[in-house]
Amino acid sequence: MPTRTEIIVAMTDQDGEFPLSKVEIGGIPMRVYKNAPPSMREFLLMSRAFGHKPFLIYENEVLSFAEHFRQASALAAHLKSIGVNKGDRVAIALRNYPEWVTSFWAIQAIGAIAVALNAWWIGEELQFGIEDSGTKVLITDGERIERLKDIYPRLGLEETIVVRDRVPDGKFHAYTDIVGRDAPLPDVQVSPEDYSTILYTSGTTGRSKGAVATHRNHITNIMNTLLGAAASRKLAGDVAPPPDFQPGALQTFPFFHIGGLTGLYVASVTGTKLALMYRWDPAAAVQLVVQHSLNSVAGVPYVVRQLLESARGADQALPSLIGIASGGAPVPPDLIRTVGEQFKARVAPGNGYGLTETTSAVISNTGAEYLAKPDSVGRPVPTADVRVVGEDGRDCAEGEVGEIWFRGPNVIPGYWRNEKATEEAFGGGWFRSGDLGYRDSEGRYYIVDRKKDVIIRGGENVYCVEVESLLLEYPRVKDAAVIGLPHPEFGEIVSAVVQVTAGNRNDELEAELRAHLERHLAKFKQPARYAFTEDDLPRTATGKLLKREMRTRYFGV
Repeated sequence: MPTRTEIIVAMTDQDGEFPLSKVEIGGIPMRVYKNAPPSMREFLLMSRAFGHKPFLIYENEVLSFAEHFRQASALAAHLKSIGVNKGDRVAIALRNYPEWVTSFWAIQAIGAIAVALNAWWIGEELQFGIEDSGTKVLITDGERIERLKDIYPRLGLEETIVVRDRVPDGKFHAYTDIVGRDAPLPDVQVSPEDYSTILYTSGTTGRSKGAVATHRNHITNIMNTLLGAAASRKLAGDVAPPPDFQPGALQTFPFFHIGGLTGLYVASVTGTKLALMYRWDPAAAVQLVVQHSLNSVAGVPYVVRQLLESARGADQALPSLIGIASGGAPVPPDLIRTVGEQFKARVAPGNGYGLTETTSAVISNTGAEYLAKPDSVGRPVPTADVRVVGEDGRDCAEGEVGEIWFRGPNVIPGYWRNEKATEEAFGGGWFRSGDLGYRDSEGRYYIVDRKKDVIIRGGENVYCVEVESLLLEYPRVKDAAVIGLPHPEFGEIVSAVVQVTAGNRNDELEAELRAHLERHLAKFKQPARYAFTEDDLPRTATGKLLKREMRTRYFGV
């Protein structure tokens, strides 16, 4: 029996199912999928082949592939009719509703850029994303409109399309009115290097950065995913599914994250029915898997852990499941062992390591190999070049820890209108991940630490400097450090050590700081724990905060 690596090599050969070819993109040599469609628009057109099969399942609603295509076409035609052209930005600020999916594909079909705004952001953060991207049209719901009500007149939007809520007066249109009229999909030529999406990542300088991905970036991600699934089937003996079989997946990642976006478009391409949730609820998730015979679930580690616990508590074996993938945060090895034990190796665990800047997973571990090496993130996809680079800029030897660098058609061209940040992260043709790791003698990679000052709370990146900057704006704060503390569910939680001047602390200070941050930051970025001191915070000779020391001194961790 050939290994997974050998299978992938054969499948990407010129005579294989996924042949690779060498091209030069932006002056950089890359391996790309020879037979991949030229744009995301083509994948939408291909989805028509699934006809009236169920596609999007939300509560008591079921949207077929045919109805999805009809709605996406009508919305695309409307956007074109109001002057949205190639390269224009259309922002989506929604929960994981079916309308998120139709909106995304409508935007892709006309060559516009989908700006995926974090639905958990408060008004000030949403305002930044809309203004920074130069959004022309906003697709949103009542929750977000309420957050923007005092800001909306200053946003300069040409139109706002409202989903599932009452439509206010002004430049607002109801989504249902737009898709209630049939219209053909506009004929637009979209190329691989055209911009496709802007996803905002937490900023290292206090502001988020818009990661700009091309159609080729997302196409490569899709092809990598399809190749990985095909390799898994061959490893399992290439047993054909029953004629009436339709794959089904539970969507737990928010669509505004690259993990969620991957689930969205891979389901569209593979004819998978996708079950959506208003908010994460492990008991409801178990019922969705049972009710709709779902085969796969992907989520951040705490979501996977809660699903397993809920299934055990409800005495549900979840017989339809064949795969559980986790990512978006470091995956504890014990979680992978639990998947193997709970399902008696029937369910294949999976892990994808990647970032927004690499358009999702570029290193992956799955199945029996993952059960055998649960501490490894796996091996790179065939399109990705990977380096482990030391502080001196040289490539590290096997087993030596360095920063992980990437190159390939999955790596985005840079940050929206931010040349300085783009040069720092992508200069020289390699993306510097900010993660520290090493490679073993068999080509597997391991992530051991983060170089960037970032906390990953339940899959959400929180850059410490953003929170520290706001704390330091408060008059009674002399110095501040934001650190991550371990947490059994979220992996890490945000915590703050605050220095105040002598005699300037009282019982109301913590409440005042919480109120201050609530006005500027989404809830997941706000510190869950505080420690106060009148002493200077420990720093190195060059002024760098000694956060590991503070973690022990103030929180006993």
